[in-house]
Amino acid sequence: MREITYTQALNEALRICMTEDERVVLLGEDIGCYGGIFQVTKGLQTEFGPARVVDTPISEAGFVGASVGAALTGMRPVTEIMFIDFTTVCMDMVINQMAKMHYMFGGKGKVPMVLRINIGAGRGTAAQHSQSFHSVFMHIPGLFVAAPSTPYDAKGLLIEAVKNDNPVIFVEHKRLYNTKGMVPEESYRIPFGRAEVKRAGKDVTVFATHALVLSALEAAEEAAKDGIDIEVIDPRTLAPLDKDTLLTSVKKTGRLLVADEDNKTCGVAAEVSAIVAEEAIDYLKAPILRNCSPDTPVPFSPPLEKAYIFGKDRLLESIRRLMAYA
Repeated sequence: MREITYTQALNEALRICMTEDERVVLLGEDIGCYGGIFQVTKGLQTEFGPARVVDTPISEAGFVGASVGAALTGMRPVTEIMFIDFTTVCMDMVINQMAKMHYMFGGKGKVPMVLRINIGAGRGTAAQHSQSFHSVFMHIPGLFVAAPSTPYDAKGLLIEAVKNDNPVIFVEHKRLYNTKGMVPEESYRIPFGRAEVKRAGKDVTVFATHALVLSALEAAEEAAKDGIDIEVIDPRTLAPLDKDTLLTSVKKTGRLLVADEDNKTCGVAAEVSAIVAEEAIDYLKAPILRNCSPDTPVPFSPPLEKAYIFGKDRLLESIRRLMAYA
């Protein structure tokens, strides 16, 4: 294996899928000559041509709708939305078409397409380009939702998403694009619905997503200096969600902290907390804690945005609160 970035891992996954299957096409704004706003599709239009890497007009409803139609008729589109914020203008295509066609046609129609989006604050792009409302897609029956936190997971999950016959919302994170990790050169797939224990421990379960997985691992190293043994669970996919790994861990540690960058109300952390409250409450030694973004828009002001974003320090504070319970 070699060390590459999250961006390079995604690019490599797309190249592999396009090489192996001519039905795989890419659509999105500025994904061709420019290579995408985060350079995930860099070089692919030169390699595969403008007929397979399509620079679309600024019309998300139009090109997402076209992708749904292409998928229904045998293609395997991978469609990029520049920011998750812009999915709001194509929600009919996603929720009423992409997610429901297979069900409504009695299984006779398939929608094997991937919608690539990104979340996360931290780039000074203000309230309409920094949101993290990925939990909305967990709520919609018929959609798979992937959430890679490492370059290794990004490549394996994206290849699985492209080859999967179900519609997939592939949620990337802005602050992860330049992170590095060890990734095999060959093709490999990570099955959906299988969480990974990124760090084993016995005192507190930290269930974290995206960039907060890295923050949780940093917090675990700090907590270890105080004799606190943290287990870090990375779901890797939010739909399907691996409840077994979550519940097994909580039953072992008796304490749960859920960390996700979505807003706190009705977010990923709320669903995970509800699962544990319903199915493992007798094992808990302390209340479930959630570390999430506040229920406000993301501020443009750099000092306010810095205060909005949280990481290792807030996780450590919550971990110590949990350990204060007998």
